[in-house]
Amino acid sequence: MSPSPSNLQDRNPVAAPSHPRAMPAFLIISTALVAIGVLVLRGNSCGHDFDFHLLSWMEVARAWHAGLVYPHWVQDANYGAGEPRLIFYPPASWLLGGLLGTITGWHAAPVLFVLLALLAGGASMYQLAREWAPASSATFAACLYIASPYTMFVAYERTAYGELLAAAWLPLLVLFALRPRSSLAPLGLSIAALWLTNSPAAVVGSYLLALLAVAMWIAEGKPWPALRAAGGMALGLGLAAFYIVPAAFEQRWVQIDRAIIPGMRVQDSFLFAHTADAFHDQVLHTASWILIVELVAAVVAAYLAWKRKAGGRARMVLTAMLPLILLLQLPASGVLWKYAPHMKFLQFPWRWVMALSVAACVLSSMALTGMSSARWRQISAAGLIIALTIGGAFLFYQPCDDEDAVSPQVAAFHSGQGIEGTDEYTPLGADNAAVQQHLPLVRFFRAAQDDTADNTAVDNPEWRPGAAGSLPAGMDAKRIHGEHWMVRIVTSEPGFALLRLMDYPSWKVTVDGTPTPSRPTREDGLMAVPVRAGDHTIEVQWAATTDVIVGREVSAVALLVLAAVVALERKGRRRV
Repeated sequence: MSPSPSNLQDRNPVAAPSHPRAMPAFLIISTALVAIGVLVLRGNSCGHDFDFHLLSWMEVARAWHAGLVYPHWVQDANYGAGEPRLIFYPPASWLLGGLLGTITGWHAAPVLFVLLALLAGGASMYQLAREWAPASSATFAACLYIASPYTMFVAYERTAYGELLAAAWLPLLVLFALRPRSSLAPLGLSIAALWLTNSPAAVVGSYLLALLAVAMWIAEGKPWPALRAAGGMALGLGLAAFYIVPAAFEQRWVQIDRAIIPGMRVQDSFLFAHTADAFHDQVLHTASWILIVELVAAVVAAYLAWKRKAGGRARMVLTAMLPLILLLQLPASGVLWKYAPHMKFLQFPWRWVMALSVAACVLSSMALTGMSSARWRQISAAGLIIALTIGGAFLFYQPCDDEDAVSPQVAAFHSGQGIEGTDEYTPLGADNAAVQQHLPLVRFFRAAQDDTADNTAVDNPEWRPGAAGSLPAGMDAKRIHGEHWMVRIVTSEPGFALLRLMDYPSWKVTVDGTPTPSRPTREDGLMAVPVRAGDHTIEVQWAATTDVIVGREVSAVALLVLAAVVALERKGRRRV
């Protein structure tokens, strides 16, 4: 579908031939460097998700060193028994983090990750704002996007690196959803990038795309924006299907609902809500104030943009977003959160501030369109950006405890002692609190349920040898890498080899080359392999299940479709 000629009037980038071409890039890079200045001076900020991401990155690097290109299993979780974290957490952030850590070391990797994410976010915001504003105004929007309170909150206090990186794709989604000319291919790529970076951001982006499409349909009086959005969504989901299909299908194999326990539910995090958890309320009130500040800024920017009649229909659509985002922060929107697919997995309504930040920055660029470039305005803009970046960094910086700093975490990782598991990635039917610490790689017992921990007094108690049911056996376990084990058992009587490995449907287990698909279930979820008397070799290897194969095939087809769409869009532009 091609837009009507009247739409071309909405695209109003003001030419600024006197503006140095290198200046936007220089200012965006400078803002990003100022934003990470506190990290350079004081070291990494050990925010809420810092441990989670650092471990994932180190696991990926270890898998690469072992020759495993695309890992699925986090070996150190559950005190060495592992978990299928990398099936469910999108790959872009842990691949980038693993690469940075491998090249630069683990102290520098988080700082460089934040820098790259901020640079990408600034560049994408510049492209979005430049569609409707001159270069100087678009540069201000890009720097403001980097320095926004929510960005600093995510980078420093939450250290939610996946969401921070996803913020680079959201402006592109908005750009290609609102742009008058054909942009199906880049829209699909933007959607795929969101899904491959951060699931909550992808859910926000998907619903945001639907809102933009409907609003543009109403504004245009023609359905082509909605058709483009639907096509872009289908293409994007297809491109990311190699991740989405297994992540969606295999949720039935884990306790995914433990991600939305009390304190992590939408109804616990409406604007300025109170719960019995003081830490939750502290974070919520910080996020609530950030939302209020950015919403007020967006409203003021929208007012000025409307006064100047800048941005055309894009201004109308972005302004319409503001009350909808506010509504989602209030208990009155509970029915939407309850019934809209996947919305409950956002956990926190304030995650919609990432979309609010996009709208606020673009509207700010529109508000500045037509203003004179007086020296005092430039100084004021620079002062605002510097104050936001430095102030936000110091305000949200989280000092590291002794055990949370990078060096102790790296040392613990190499020691093999393992860490606590992630509840929502625990295999179905297993109690990850029952996994004992410092287990040997393999034990041999008469019954599958022998040597099960009593975790009523404490979670993950220390393992003590000599439990009832233990059988004498010669055992030699070799973990080739996190997804391939070889175990030799020599025993005079039958029993069960208990591996320090969480059982999961993707494991292909053979005894002397014979598959053992049916295995008994233990309370702690560890793998119990039945073995007869004699000398036996057990091999455990990760295998691609049907859902993984289907996802790869869908992505392959989507790549072909993408190539065809790119060719058609290029042909259409040449005709114009």
